[in-house]
Amino acid sequence: MRAGFFPAAAEPGILARRKSREGPSDRTMTQPSAASRAMIERLISFDTTSRDSNLALIDFVRDHLARHGIASETVPSEDGCKANLFATIGPTDRAGVVLSGHTDVVPVDGQPWDSDPFRPVERDGRLYGRGTCDMKSFVAVCLALVPEMVAANPRLPIHLAFSYDEEVGCRGVRRLIDLLVRRGFRAQACIVGEPTGMRVVVGHKGKKSWKCVVHGHEAHSSLTHLGANAVEAAAEVVTRLKAMARRFRAEGPFDPMFEPPYTSVHTGTIHGGTALNIVPLRCEFDFEFRHLPGDDPDALFAEIKDFAEREVLPEMRAVRPDAGFDWQELSWIPGLNTREDDEVVAFAKTLTGANAVSKVAFGTEAGLFQMAGIPTIVCGPGSIEQAHKPNEFIALDQVAQCEAMLRRMIRRVSAVPA
Repeated sequence: MRAGFFPAAAEPGILARRKSREGPSDRTMTQPSAASRAMIERLISFDTTSRDSNLALIDFVRDHLARHGIASETVPSEDGCKANLFATIGPTDRAGVVLSGHTDVVPVDGQPWDSDPFRPVERDGRLYGRGTCDMKSFVAVCLALVPEMVAANPRLPIHLAFSYDEEVGCRGVRRLIDLLVRRGFRAQACIVGEPTGMRVVVGHKGKKSWKCVVHGHEAHSSLTHLGANAVEAAAEVVTRLKAMARRFRAEGPFDPMFEPPYTSVHTGTIHGGTALNIVPLRCEFDFEFRHLPGDDPDALFAEIKDFAEREVLPEMRAVRPDAGFDWQELSWIPGLNTREDDEVVAFAKTLTGANAVSKVAFGTEAGLFQMAGIPTIVCGPGSIEQAHKPNEFIALDQVAQCEAMLRRMIRRVSAVPA
């Protein structure tokens, strides 16, 4: 068991009490360093689509850290085909700062790219490639600045936490966080570097999704009274989900910092039936709630399940006693809800120069770190509007701003106590 995962509690307020010591170039630099550019290009060259392994990238990161005298630990997936990586720069006996990012990307299949998505190209101040925005550029800047982190000899530890399978439900980081929690790990701050345009994000919606499989009874379509139509039963439930969506849109609750400012309900896929002249035996559909941090997704699910079993199922079972609904939870990402007056927010504002905070509708791993007792915000380069699209890009001035933020962080955790 490697040392570095058992830091004792640090002085309360140590991050907030440091005064920023910005260099003259912090606010004027519009181009990233050659080291960050090269590191982004190297990370993009690894095809780490979530369905595939990320081990080649993780091995590269481990070797990069080792060249600078930094030991790292990998936390593999259950099948060993993927891994998280965790490393600590600085002391191991106190709480510091976690820099967190995921290494996987979404597929490029069928997307009309103008260039090879895994061979970055620069055009008009932008670097194009899969993962440039979401979110290998943040990871790359962290790695490019490792020599500066080491040279600063930080008083508080800087932890690097890189995960897998974020794009398919934040699956990988859970294994890493569970391990850290069992070891009593503590940190004063966590920055999840998802693309926020370098704004400090204190909240994001949670997401919980389910698959519903409807089991009916087949019959000839001329004898519908002898069948239990699974497609129609599914349609009734989907219609009720849409009614819930309209209710939230009209009645709330609302949080104007989100877009949209209410819990949203969405049915994404539906499949059922075999032929028009056959009463369908089976139908399945997937749906999700992207909920405000204060809403309970399990209560929302209970509402739709109760409707299905109370309003729809009796008619089906009058025809076929074994007709019914099977429900399977597909994914769950907790929301992030950091108070604006929390110390981690003041710390992040000092690093970015921001006066205001934001909230976003998309989910991240930040809620999981917060659930583990780690004060967390989201702040990283790029715009979520570019994520997952063909010709995904990162603006180079955003990368430069990320470098400036992390350099301020290095100075803050390395400063002599006031």
